[in-house]
Amino acid sequence: MRITNYLFTRVGKWSKQYSNLPDRYIKRAMEQVYWRNPEGIQYKPNTVVQRKKFLFSVHRPWTAQFRQDNAPGKLHAKIFVEPIKEWSHFRGDRVQILVGKDKGKQGVIKEIIQERNWVIVEGLNCELKQLGQKEDFAGVWIKSEKPLLVTTEISLVDPSDLAPTPIEWRYTEDGQRVRVSTRTGRIIPLPASMEETIDYKTKGTYKEQPKDTTADAISEITFEPALKTFEMDIMEKMGIREERIPPKSYWY
Repeated sequence: MRITNYLFTRVGKWSKQYSNLPDRYIKRAMEQVYWRNPEGIQYKPNTVVQRKKFLFSVHRPWTAQFRQDNAPGKLHAKIFVEPIKEWSHFRGDRVQILVGKDKGKQGVIKEIIQERNWVIVEGLNCELKQLGQKEDFAGVWIKSEKPLLVTTEISLVDPSDLAPTPIEWRYTEDGQRVRVSTRTGRIIPLPASMEETIDYKTKGTYKEQPKDTTADAISEITFEPALKTFEMDIMEKMGIREERIPPKSYWY
């Protein structure tokens, strides 16, 4: 399997972290099944024809805009994405823009689109769009940030001197994995906002809601595996003892 195909058939971890949605929901929201085998013993099971190649843009996979961009029968030209072995940019990181009209300016990452190696920097690399223009109405101008490539268009900022720097991952003496500036050797700490989602600022400060499954219920062990059949388990719980002696059986 080509790594580019893998990148386009997954949803990046940091791309969906802020939404705090389960993987099964995102998979169901993206699914486009064209044909599925009927149920029955006479049919081959788990035979499904579905869409495997999607166009990832600034719209998240569970939105109506994503479904509109990837409508059934709507095909797009193949987009090649450079594989990144270790993702090093997170929400809240300060970066410097290396290209475009905002070259040299610094800003904070507010959104990550890992499927395309994109980040969106708050308030920078913007464009104006005119929407709703008619003969008797001038329309509305909307300002929005355009995505930037993490490989060539931005660089992390070293907090010690506020200058752009390449980084690499290293281990401290106590075994903690950190980002280190290769120019100054200083550690670039991970931003606190990388854990932030639409439901909480940090996991430790989250308060359970009435509809949430409690942590005690999740950690409770309700099943103990045993070497017995379903019938044997029922008989044991009902106090039924099997006193019949089974006949001998032979295998050839």
